[in-house]
Amino acid sequence: MSNEPKEPLLLDHNYDGIQELDNNLPRWWVWLFYITIIFAAVYLVYYHVAKVGDLQAAEYDKEMKAGNAIKTAAMGNFESSIPSLQPSKDAVVIENGRQTYAKFCAPCHRADGGGLVGPNLTDDYWIHGSNYCDTVKVIWDGVPAKGMVTWKTVLKPDEIQSVASYIYTLRGTKLATPGKLPENLAPAKAAGPSSFE
Repeated sequence: MSNEPKEPLLLDHNYDGIQELDNNLPRWWVWLFYITIIFAAVYLVYYHVAKVGDLQAAEYDKEMKAGNAIKTAAMGNFESSIPSLQPSKDAVVIENGRQTYAKFCAPCHRADGGGLVGPNLTDDYWIHGSNYCDTVKVIWDGVPAKGMVTWKTVLKPDEIQSVASYIYTLRGTKLATPGKLPENLAPAKAAGPSSFE
C-alpha cells in the first residue's frame, strides 16, 4: 500500500489496481428497500400463514367461474330469444356479417353462397328450415352430423345474428356460376327473400 493520502470514499481494498468506493446509497432507495421487506413480510403472513386471502391460482379460478356464469347466462338469454329474432336491415351489421361469412362460412358455402361442402344458401331449398330463426339456430348449434361446426363457442351472439342477416340477403340471388344442386326437394315456404319479412 502507498502512503499517499486517500480520498474519504476509497476503501483499502485494491483489486488489480482498482480501488473500491464506499458510496452511501440514497436515502430514498434505502427506504424503498425497507418497504419491500415489510411488504414481503405482511404478504407472507396474510397469504401463507393466516391464509386470509386467496392465492393467485384460487383468485383466477374464482374469476373464471364468475366469467363462465355470466357467459352461460348471456348464451341462455340469446338461445331463448332465437324464435323471435328478425334479420337486421342495418348496413353496418350486414357488412360485419359479410366479413364473418367470408372468414368462416365461405370455405364450405362458397363466397357467393352457392354451396360447396355445405348447401346452397341462395336457392329456395333449405334442409334445416327456411325461416330466419332457423338459420340463426343452425349457425348457433351447428349440424355436427353433417360436418357443420357449432359456432356458439367461437362467435358472439351479435356476430351470429349479423352473419345470419347477411345470409338472409343471399336468398334468391342469381349466381354467375351455378350453385350446388338442392339437397332437399321441399322448397322454402315461399320463393325469394321477400317471403321471410
